[in-house]
Amino acid sequence: MTFIELYDATLRDGMGGGGMSLTAEEKVRVVRRLDELGVQFIEAGFPSSNPKEVELFERLADVELTHAQIVAFGMTRRRGVTAAEDEGLQVVAGCFAPVVTLVGKSSPLHVEKVVRVSLEENLEMIADSIAYLVACGKRAILDAEHFFDGYTEDRSFALECIRAAAEAGAERVVLCDTNGGSLPNRVSAVVADVCAQFPGLPIGIHTHNDSGCAVANSIVAIEAGATQVHGTINGIGERTGNANLVTIIADLELKLGLRSLPEGNIALLTSTANFVDELLNRAPVAAQPFVGKHAFAHKAGLHAAGIRADSSTFEHIDPALVGNRNDVLISEIAGRGTVIEKAASAGLDVDDAAASRIVERVKELEHAGYQFEAADGSFELLMRRETGAYEPLFELESWRVIVEQRAEGRVETEATIKIWIDGERYVRTAEGNGPVNALDNALRAAITQTHPHLADIDLVNYKVRILDESHGTGAVTRVLIDVTDGTDTWGTIGVDENVIAASWEALVDSLVYPEQPGRAAGAGAPPAGAGADA
Repeated sequence: MTFIELYDATLRDGMGGGGMSLTAEEKVRVVRRLDELGVQFIEAGFPSSNPKEVELFERLADVELTHAQIVAFGMTRRRGVTAAEDEGLQVVAGCFAPVVTLVGKSSPLHVEKVVRVSLEENLEMIADSIAYLVACGKRAILDAEHFFDGYTEDRSFALECIRAAAEAGAERVVLCDTNGGSLPNRVSAVVADVCAQFPGLPIGIHTHNDSGCAVANSIVAIEAGATQVHGTINGIGERTGNANLVTIIADLELKLGLRSLPEGNIALLTSTANFVDELLNRAPVAAQPFVGKHAFAHKAGLHAAGIRADSSTFEHIDPALVGNRNDVLISEIAGRGTVIEKAASAGLDVDDAAASRIVERVKELEHAGYQFEAADGSFELLMRRETGAYEPLFELESWRVIVEQRAEGRVETEATIKIWIDGERYVRTAEGNGPVNALDNALRAAITQTHPHLADIDLVNYKVRILDESHGTGAVTRVLIDVTDGTDTWGTIGVDENVIAASWEALVDSLVYPEQPGRAAGAGAPPAGAGADA
């Protein structure tokens, strides 16, 4: 079976995306996770571009890896100096990383307008730099920047850039679609030509997603002869992002029959994708192929019935292969069978009559603004109410929120709640950085007296949406909350004209849900949401 090398650029190229930032310690955690997945090359960045990178390389020097090689990134020598005199090359040559990737221009336009040297000197810069690294004992890779554009401008020069690197000792040349504007048919033809011109020279592919084709371009490049593929986890990166290495790995192994990971490690794909998003404080893309929480979710009744009979009717792979799972989404178009299946997964016994009631209740609530597609947690509470399996956590007497702005501009928020638990009245007041936070603090101060473990539940996402824009500030609002206990994650929802009331509803559900009797372990994932009464 053909083996395709994986080259991850999340820590360097991926950090070019808007809002993407990781500490040195977090980057080390990503490296460990990618190594666990089985990625062969991890590009850590330029060893001395800033203090964070200096710290990262110092930390990585002591990290023992099983599968991956750390790659240092740099550029070919500057014009007018020798490779040995170039400070940047000295840094990458002197660092611990066994592999160095150098970016070199392969587009005449960039050579003349950006580097401002002759085409001949650019070729010398490539050759000199690669030869210097090889002489220093490094495995050298050339990233042929803007290669596909350069090939269009001057095919002969673009090929000479590859030749210069190969003859100087580069172990591989990577063809870069730097501007991301190429289409699959063009990429396929160019890669096939390069492979024919340089038989025996390993070729890699590095694509960006500006035309929406980064994954497709990577796949066709491999089919045309490339044996190393570059990308980032979840496709993060500058502008519209890099090729999504997660999708590429699944396509290679499950669609093309090409190995890229150690045997069985593809099952770590979903958890790895979620891990990186979590570190970046980035909401995972629910519709991301293979690993998104909706990648194998079914809403229409026909689809839900189909997967109950045979999952292959509406699923192109077994989601367990990539560490994911299928799901049936609850909505107004769902039928009784969907409800019965969801109830069974929650450990509830629901007959046809109860399922019919639940379906009608869902229709009523969705008409009022509730959205159960992302609401498995609160939907379970709805089923429990309809079947008599619901147990309230407390009885509400009242809650109140006071928001006061002082003359100097400081805003203070205070919430007071009055609730009854097992016949005992609890009154708690708490401050917060806003009305929702204050309510949450007051509620937790009361209920953790009898349910102390609820203090360990953390809010991880809070979303507010206006449902009727024509009513302006008086519109109905929908609040969705995602919470976690460190193992499971569940979501809850509240709908009200008053955004604080909607938030209270969602907050209550988020704490009531894990306390329900006999709740099935793991039933909280993926995130959900829906109506609350204490």
